[in-house]
Amino acid sequence: MAMKESAFAGTDEEISNPRGLPITGNFAINPADNITGYKSFQAGSFKFHRDEYFCYVTTPTGVHTMPADAFLRALMRDVAWGFFYGTVNFDQVFGTTNYYGEVDMFMGATNEAYTAAGRDFVERFKADKLMDVFKQMVSDWTNEGYDPFAAPMETGVPWGIKNGDNDEAVSRERVTARRMVGLPGDTPVRTDANGYPVNRMFADVVQDQPEVHAEPGFEHEVSAYNLFAYLSRSDVTWNPSVCSVVKDSLFCPTSEEYILPVEHGNDRCEWFIQLTDEITWNVKDGATGRPRAIINMKAGDCCCMPADIRHQGFSAKRSMLLVWENGSPKIPELIRQGLAPDVAVEF
Repeated sequence: MAMKESAFAGTDEEISNPRGLPITGNFAINPADNITGYKSFQAGSFKFHRDEYFCYVTTPTGVHTMPADAFLRALMRDVAWGFFYGTVNFDQVFGTTNYYGEVDMFMGATNEAYTAAGRDFVERFKADKLMDVFKQMVSDWTNEGYDPFAAPMETGVPWGIKNGDNDEAVSRERVTARRMVGLPGDTPVRTDANGYPVNRMFADVVQDQPEVHAEPGFEHEVSAYNLFAYLSRSDVTWNPSVCSVVKDSLFCPTSEEYILPVEHGNDRCEWFIQLTDEITWNVKDGATGRPRAIINMKAGDCCCMPADIRHQGFSAKRSMLLVWENGSPKIPELIRQGLAPDVAVEF
């Protein structure tokens, strides 16, 4: 559930376009509404506006309504993750699919009721152009005191007319270690001193750090840190960080509380290792949304999400999860061509 920095710019290889869609332009940011104070936005034929309680997505095939809190939490992840791996379903109707340099934005394309009725709608955009609109949208629609990255009990509310902003929260820099957290010149270990206090639900996590005694000349090559202490100080939820990198192998631990704000549709296999507490995962078919499984993961459990599903997690207590990713940009197209499996193991 995280990407290394180089993955956001796409690759030198031809960008996949399974639907054969042309690139859409026509972006607009409209003045603030006289009543609510919020700006409205347009990307191609998609139009976005919000009021005191709801966000609205309008396309030539209809209007879709989402509660403002659910929309903003999902939008925040799509922005922070750079459209992520595969598909980010904001809910069962609206979302984006990342082709690494270009993005499909859709209404109903992964909902079999919409597709069966011919009500689905999809347009394709340059990723950087659509990202610019999304960043301005989450900035304008987030009010003072509300943090769409935080657990509900740790933040204010998104309701009401326009009231200031919280750009400090919505513009957080994601953690992307080049080699490993704590190495000289890499992402630092979290401490009180650099602005990361221990979260209220992890007060019992031991904060001791390992002692490292490197041979002379290897001080920059040998390192260790307390991962549990590091995660206990995370100031966000459902936002995996790249904490170690070995070629395309990425360890992406994260702290989870309440609900994963999106249904993430995989375009590759994704390993989960439950480090503490418990998460329940609702797993659905990626293309249709039909239920496929419910997984209840407790501390020590390990599972692998296939490449053809979507998943959403529920965590009643703040928990720690290790996500293991293969960050190779070649995998999605290999799977589409049938040259790579969509499961990690066949029995």
